[in-house]
Amino acid sequence: MNIIIIGAGPCGLGAAWRLNELGHKNWSLYEKSNHTGGLSASFKDSEDFWWDIGGHVLFSHYPYFDHVMDTVMNRDSEWLFHDRSAWVWMENRFIPYPIQNNIHRLPKEIFSECLHGLLDIQTSPFSIQNNQSISNLSSSQLRHFGDWIDAGFGKGIAKYFLRPYNYKVWAYPVEELSHNWVGERVAKVDIKRIIDNHIFDKDDIGWGPNSRFRFPTLGGTGAIWEKIGASLPKDKMFFNSELIKVNIKDKTLEFKDGTIKGYDILISTIPITEIGSLYNFQKTSKSEVDLFSEVATKTKLDLKYSSTHVIGLGLKGNPPEYLKDKCWIYFPENDNPFYRVTVFSNYSPYNVPDIKNSWSLMFEVSESPMKPVTHEKVVDEVIEGAVNTKLIKDKSEINHTWYKRVENGYPTPSKNRNKALFPMIKQLQEQGVLSRGRFGAWRYEVGNMDHSFMQGVEAASKAIYKGEELTLWYPDVVNSPHPSCCY
Repeated sequence: MNIIIIGAGPCGLGAAWRLNELGHKNWSLYEKSNHTGGLSASFKDSEDFWWDIGGHVLFSHYPYFDHVMDTVMNRDSEWLFHDRSAWVWMENRFIPYPIQNNIHRLPKEIFSECLHGLLDIQTSPFSIQNNQSISNLSSSQLRHFGDWIDAGFGKGIAKYFLRPYNYKVWAYPVEELSHNWVGERVAKVDIKRIIDNHIFDKDDIGWGPNSRFRFPTLGGTGAIWEKIGASLPKDKMFFNSELIKVNIKDKTLEFKDGTIKGYDILISTIPITEIGSLYNFQKTSKSEVDLFSEVATKTKLDLKYSSTHVIGLGLKGNPPEYLKDKCWIYFPENDNPFYRVTVFSNYSPYNVPDIKNSWSLMFEVSESPMKPVTHEKVVDEVIEGAVNTKLIKDKSEINHTWYKRVENGYPTPSKNRNKALFPMIKQLQEQGVLSRGRFGAWRYEVGNMDHSFMQGVEAASKAIYKGEELTLWYPDVVNSPHPSCCY
């Protein structure tokens, strides 16, 4: 069985790793660019500063994935381990994350409003807290993510943080989003815990799956995928190979350089919204063409995404004291364009050329048709926002800037996503194509690096011996605190 993989990001490399591990010889991987990593690649600029494509941190839901990480990189010398120090900047102060556990750090008037909102939902029949689970509330009660926010956190936290922040990160109003993706990604509230935090003046910071994470000592996040790529057979890895056509009847692929390759199974990690335009329907019946075109068109119309602008500031000197212990910071307010900032030099001293005399901040700005961004101005707007939020004093601290825009940044969990997505995945699968990965499967809730890698692993297992794909089809299982699965 000849298996071809398209894309050398985490998902494609996961598939290649598993096929190689199983001893399957007849496979190959084709990548459009000249490097591994996809959206998890890293770049070294002309001033010897390293940058990721956004704020990546590595934490895992899978023992299998952890084992691979420790196989390709030495745990003692090639990894740095961090306890998360995440914060929210609002109301002219840093507040520990998750904010819902630390609202006592807000100004008294806002704290009171947020607390009253939490108390109000304790007695509401539409409260997530009262119903224990969102599954107990009907679709008319939770029409969208905005309803979920209001029912779970009250009007105060919704007003000051969750609604404005989620618009900044997703680039769509919360009324356009589904709530089904949330799972472990948003901390539920415990009113007794919140009151105790206020009484005892306690910062509550331990929640979440990424409370401890690892980061490569050298080379940014991309070093992980370079190491994995280097561990695979070189004669099966083809770079600078752009796929331009798929013939589903003959099961052949055509690349931009004219190369044509046949396959039995195709594991594709390109965006599922793009794959329809690559298909050549030669020798295919009209009914098959019509059905596929209808599904592909609906998928492209209904699946939404946001683009990501990543702006790096290479800075002179040392970070101020109040940033020396911070990993990343969330920004819900409108005096800046970014939703998250990473103190990237805190992840590894080798992310900058000289840690004694330089440091770095990495900013993320989202863009969509409902949240336009002026590309020519975004770097200047980020610098202005950095001053407004006291990350830097003024422009004189900046040594240089780095900028990268990614068209496909976040696969949006829109309200109609699953109705459009699942038929397309099924239709492709019937044609011998497994569309997987962050944008290949378009499921943000299983779109982290570990998830994407394991989607590839499980797709390879399915291709060889019909293995179960838990990550793709059962996000709640793999994301549970103690899953009894996942290798």
